[in-house]
Amino acid sequence: MELTPDEWNAVRLSVKVAVWAMLGSLPLGLLTALILARGNFWGKSILNGIVHLPLILPPVVTGYLLLLTFGRRGPAGAFLAEHFGIVFSFRWTGAALACAIMGFPLMVRAIRLSIEAVDRRLEAAAGTLGAGPVWVFATITLPLILPGIIAGMILSFGKAMGEFGATITFVSNIPGETQTLPSAIYTFTQIPGGDAGALRLTLISVAISMAALMASEALAQRASRRIDGA
Repeated sequence: MELTPDEWNAVRLSVKVAVWAMLGSLPLGLLTALILARGNFWGKSILNGIVHLPLILPPVVTGYLLLLTFGRRGPAGAFLAEHFGIVFSFRWTGAALACAIMGFPLMVRAIRLSIEAVDRRLEAAAGTLGAGPVWVFATITLPLILPGIIAGMILSFGKAMGEFGATITFVSNIPGETQTLPSAIYTFTQIPGGDAGALRLTLISVAISMAALMASEALAQRASRRIDGA
C-alpha cells in the first residue's frame, strides 16, 4: 500500500482542490440558497434551473463551457489573466473552479432545504424585539441552518474529490499540476500493470470520502445538540 511520489501528489492535489472548491463556493452558495428559499421574484425558476444545470449537463460539456469562458482566449479568462494575472486553464486553480461549479448545486440544495425548514416565527419574534435583519440572520437563522451548511459543504467536498469529466476537459491531466485522484486512477487503468496503482488510489479515495462523511455527521449532530440545548 506504499504510495509513489506521483500518487501522493495526486492525493494532496485532490484534497487541496476539493477544499478550495468547497470554501470558495460557500459564500455564493449561502447567498443563492437564501435567495431561492426566501425570494419571490420573476425569473426565480430560471435561476434555480441555472444553479442545477451542472447536475443535468454531461460533465464534459460543463468543462468545455469553462474552457470557452475561462480559457486563455475566453472572455473571462483573457480579462483575468491580463489584468490580475489569474489563470485557470491547465492549472490547479482551474480544477478547483470546475469542481466548485459541479458541487455548487448540491451545496445550494442542502442549505436551501435547511433555510426553508426554519420557523419564521422565531425570526419575527426577534424582529419585534428590535433586532435588525442582519442581526436576526446572524443570531437566529444562521445557527438553525448550520447543520444544512455543514451538509452542503461536505457534499461539495465529496463531489470535488470525485469530479473527473469537467476537470479533465478544462485543465487536462497534467501530473503534479492538474492530475487529481480520478485522473490518476484513469491513467493507471490505461497503462499495462497499472491495476495496483489504480487500486491503491481507489482505496485512498474511499477512505477520504468516508472520513468526510463521518466528520459531517458528527459536526451536524453536534450543531443540532447545541440548537436543542439553546
